[in-house]
Amino acid sequence: MSKFKIAWLPGDGVGNDVLEATKIVLDKLNLDAEYIHGDIGWEFWCKEGDSFPQRTIDLLKNVDAALFGAITSKPVKDAEKELVPELQGKGLVYRSPIVRMRQMFDLYNCMRPCKAYDGNPLNYKENIDIVIFRENTEDLYAGVEFNPVPEDLQSLLTTINKNFAPFSNLKSDEYAISCKVNTKKGSEKIIRTGFEFAKNNNRKKVTIVHKANVVRATDGMFLEIAKEIAKEYPEIIFDEANVDAMTMWLLKNPYNYDVMIAPNLYGDVISDLAAQLVGGLGFACSGNIGNNLAVFEPSHGSAPKYAGQYKVNPIATFLSVKMMLDWLGETEKAQKLEEAISLVIKEGKVRTYDMGGDSSTLDMANAVADKL
Repeated sequence: MSKFKIAWLPGDGVGNDVLEATKIVLDKLNLDAEYIHGDIGWEFWCKEGDSFPQRTIDLLKNVDAALFGAITSKPVKDAEKELVPELQGKGLVYRSPIVRMRQMFDLYNCMRPCKAYDGNPLNYKENIDIVIFRENTEDLYAGVEFNPVPEDLQSLLTTINKNFAPFSNLKSDEYAISCKVNTKKGSEKIIRTGFEFAKNNNRKKVTIVHKANVVRATDGMFLEIAKEIAKEYPEIIFDEANVDAMTMWLLKNPYNYDVMIAPNLYGDVISDLAAQLVGGLGFACSGNIGNNLAVFEPSHGSAPKYAGQYKVNPIATFLSVKMMLDWLGETEKAQKLEEAISLVIKEGKVRTYDMGGDSSTLDMANAVADKL
């Protein structure tokens, strides 16, 4: 019997390409694992009306971790048109399966390391090393949305909040509402996770990203909780900044930042910005981590136009595997994999199109595997 059970979730588009490349690397690492295929993605929405079938949910309840490729998502109205004819008009509503997965399994910690590797021609500056902790289940991704807006909700808002007055006379289909929902428990979990990581990994500074000067209720609560938790870690420098200012300061001096913690939407934004500082989405790894399950994925999308061409850079997926190995306690294999990736990047003999070369996805996989 294998030591680990890994759910294998290629998803859509280039998700299949990068996971095929990843299997080459994992086989060379000799990880003692069983890889169990799971159905997820756009194909299953179109055929079954569910992009995250119950059989895949059941699979995730019985594995040690999961590797996820990429997902295709489209607006709700466009998604309805893609269903097979017998499912159209049934009131089915598309929701991203990865968002559902995060909420269903309480994968509250979206951890996104952004590290510049020597020799990468796409580095904004050398030696950048930032780790972003993004709250992963709440905020504007909670899915509490209304379009059109129900009359009883409009009436309630008109009664209880004077700031709603300019919208009170609009017809229900003339506006939409998306609710930003943040809880004390969710905020505390992600903030403490970030501080604990900083403490255990000799990180010197934690920066909280927010917009509390305008979004006072939710972001104000997030910031106040962070200030209280920071008192428990006097050895760590505590900093906080508005998300709009952060997009400027990250570009001006990325060396000022070490560990960053943010609510869901802001964490999504700044992690993509930080990823570009170290080479772009081809180097952007991600872990969706809970107490009992973790799902690892590259941050890039499904890029349907490149599907099956073995064109995209698989390094983001390899670095996600490195995160998975650490999660599983296979720290020696994790270090060995990162060293192999680093050597291939530094040598510069194998480069995918985003790095200015013409090597394929599988060329990169074989080059990394040869270093293991």
